[in-house]
Amino acid sequence: MSATPLNSLDLPMAPRDTRVVVAMSGGVDSSVVAALLKDQGYDVTGVTLQLYDHGAAVHRKGACCAGQDIHDARRVADRLGIPHYVLDYEDRFREAVIDRFADSYLAGETPIPCVECNRTVKFADLMRTAVDIGAHVLATGHYVSSRLLPDGRRGLFRAADPDKDQTYFLYATTQPQLDMLRFPLGGMTKSQTRELARHYGLAVAEKSESQDICFVPNGGYADLIRKLRPEAATPGDVVHVDGRVLGRHDGIIRFTVGQRRGLGLAGGEPLYVVALDAARAQVIVGPRTALLTRRVKLRDMSWIGDGAWDDLPAGGLDVAVRVRSTRAPAPAVLRRRDGVAEVELAAGEEGVAPGQACVIYDGAGPEARVLGGGVISRAPREALADAASGARPDGRPAPAAGRQAGA
Repeated sequence: MSATPLNSLDLPMAPRDTRVVVAMSGGVDSSVVAALLKDQGYDVTGVTLQLYDHGAAVHRKGACCAGQDIHDARRVADRLGIPHYVLDYEDRFREAVIDRFADSYLAGETPIPCVECNRTVKFADLMRTAVDIGAHVLATGHYVSSRLLPDGRRGLFRAADPDKDQTYFLYATTQPQLDMLRFPLGGMTKSQTRELARHYGLAVAEKSESQDICFVPNGGYADLIRKLRPEAATPGDVVHVDGRVLGRHDGIIRFTVGQRRGLGLAGGEPLYVVALDAARAQVIVGPRTALLTRRVKLRDMSWIGDGAWDDLPAGGLDVAVRVRSTRAPAPAVLRRRDGVAEVELAAGEEGVAPGQACVIYDGAGPEARVLGGGVISRAPREALADAASGARPDGRPAPAAGRQAGA
């Protein structure tokens, strides 16, 4: 007797018998996912999360998971004839995402709240809700791909469109979560998605992209953090990597690693923020050469590659990594030293900021597989010492600061 063939979601059952919960943010991507799966005959239920309510933010163009977006998701569900529920996750979102975002900034880091939101609220709390209502899968509008591996697990892969790939924000997905998740847009471009939205007559077909950080009105990170953590606006010194005090600042929350403008320093050589010392309330600046990093250590390591994280080869594993969402994967070596993940970047990277993610792939090519990743720890002080002495991280003398900064 032949085995039951797999449906388009890789499950051995008829679409009509497959219950799918679609996480509907109110944008065009998740709306098209709901329409596609409904059109394919699946038993689709839409769920929208009410995550925050920050007054003007809920009406802001590009906001998500609040106000107008909930209304848009409901309209799409009505158009498709599917059940739709709105779940109030404001308290959970504040605790798991907003509070951690503020605390990370206070520690001198540059956090990525989207990673934490996906890892906790969307792919943990929402998934439990999906299981409770009998769903077989949870589908989202992310531009990533997942495929069955030879051992029956699912692997996470970069999207076909590298300009839309969102694996950087999903590296912390666990294997059990990945096995239940589906990403129908992984093989599409944004223009193809919008064309489908028009085909299905969805009112959100021309809706603009959502912002990465949905809960920060007008990008005012410092204002939000100061409101949540009044102690955040502690003034301190702006210090050159060679130890000279160059000026004063009114709070490290107004600065990020790699920043050049808005330092409040008069004339002289072009300077960049190379580190933030929260304990001393110092903004540390230096020439562009001081931004180059060749090694980073990771904390809160996630691993969805083959085998166990503990079983890495003694000499390390050749991989490709991304230390910024806007950068392509670059060659690196992943090692495990005393239980800590360490990444050696083959060509070095500028502006590596603590708190950002380092996402690990099995290669640098299109549709590469995600092996895992972690949070970048604070830049080692020895790197700053090298910069102050004029040495490169590889031990060679650094070029003249003015010439390098102007390159």
